[in-house]
Amino acid sequence: MIELTLGEVTEIVGGRLVGADPAARVTGCVEFDSRAVSSGGLFVALPGERVDGHDFVAAATAAGAVASLVTRPVDGPSIEVADGFAALAALAAAVIRRLPDTVVIGVTGSSGKTSTKDLLARVLAQAGPTVAPPGSYNNELGHPYTVLRATPATRFLVLETSARGIGHIRYLTEIAPPRIGVVLNVGSAHLGEFGSRDAIAQAKGELVEALPPGASGGVAILNADDPLVAAMAERTAARVVTFGEAAGADVRAEDVRLDDLGRPTFALVTATSRIRVALRLIGAHHVGNALAAAAVAVECGMTLGDIATALAGAPASRWRMEVTERADGVLVLNDAYNANPESMRSALNTLAAVGQARRAAGGRTFAVLGPMAELGADGPAEHDAIGRLAAELDISHVIAVGEPARPIQHGAALEGSWHGESRWVPDVDTALAVLRAELREADVVLVKASRAASLERVALAIADDCMSGPAGEPGGTEPTGGTGGGTA
Repeated sequence: MIELTLGEVTEIVGGRLVGADPAARVTGCVEFDSRAVSSGGLFVALPGERVDGHDFVAAATAAGAVASLVTRPVDGPSIEVADGFAALAALAAAVIRRLPDTVVIGVTGSSGKTSTKDLLARVLAQAGPTVAPPGSYNNELGHPYTVLRATPATRFLVLETSARGIGHIRYLTEIAPPRIGVVLNVGSAHLGEFGSRDAIAQAKGELVEALPPGASGGVAILNADDPLVAAMAERTAARVVTFGEAAGADVRAEDVRLDDLGRPTFALVTATSRIRVALRLIGAHHVGNALAAAAVAVECGMTLGDIATALAGAPASRWRMEVTERADGVLVLNDAYNANPESMRSALNTLAAVGQARRAAGGRTFAVLGPMAELGADGPAEHDAIGRLAAELDISHVIAVGEPARPIQHGAALEGSWHGESRWVPDVDTALAVLRAELREADVVLVKASRAASLERVALAIADDCMSGPAGEPGGTEPTGGTGGGTA
């Protein structure tokens, strides 16, 4: 964060300074986890479901916090406010106003936000100092927290914006008004909360409505392959740039191919240039994410050559199609961070493609699928459709985990032309036992579910059973933390 005195912070958040010198300076980071506090930092004490940050003020002070932002009296230097979240938002808004040269980039969509944000952060870092959220810090806590990571040296600030309802993205854009806004897709994630895809589109479009006019540098980056996203061009005063595989897209992919591990290569094409891109990421759906990142990078002045090089080196985001090849040849696709109908379909298509390449060696495909949350009344039908798709793709074994996922097993079993096997298991331990009894050399295992299902435990345990290291060249992943799912 930029340096501020406690007096300045107190005035910004409308609080009351207690037991501290107003001239003392905040020189470190703003943290809501007392374990992360360092010398000169500011600790934000927030009440949580299981713990209350106020109980850790003493620890934060001992770790070097200049003061703590609190909503009730505490022992130690503090700034008392009525609402900790509102104070954090006000502080972030004040900081970003003091950084006029920082380009703020917002990313939203029903799926792919975090992967695209991570790609953007990696690509833009080649052009200048870049700040982006760790993991999925994309809500009313993670958003201002990320903004407060920016300093006068920050050239690009990449923000992931999510919504649980109408008005949520608008609120986030008021904290840090974006100059560039990216909308990836409008899917079925959180359909139970929004009620319809049109309502989801309404919420997502708040990002492009917040952009400045094109004459002032505002740019809306829209997915030409998604009609609901493409229609958002009518809702913004910003200049519109489209991406996708559609022939008319401004930044598009041509000649998309997948290798034996499901890694895409494609021609990245603009009006003036063309270059071949090879991704380390697994799954054809990452082509769209890469195109979105490329479109932003072009707007920020990067060449296609530099963009292609940065994209080629990007690792998978944590638990989003992370790939591990065990010493015995079993391939584990850990896509357990979150799930919705669109991302489930993409993952199953990737599993089928990777499995096809291994079939000659006797490899089979296992889809370990948990529930997709927040689909409302459409939940059973959507789960049933996923089971049917797995059968249509000739997945060898479908394992549905947990009661809400039971329709996946039913849907697969009802596909009469399928020669695979489907089963339902009640929990993670049973799923692990089944896999450990069944897996053999050259098999491919996909693990996917909404975050609350914690199916990453299956993927991590199976990978660790006989692990040689991450698959692919040059190999490896860079895990990132997160605040968890629950937002669209």
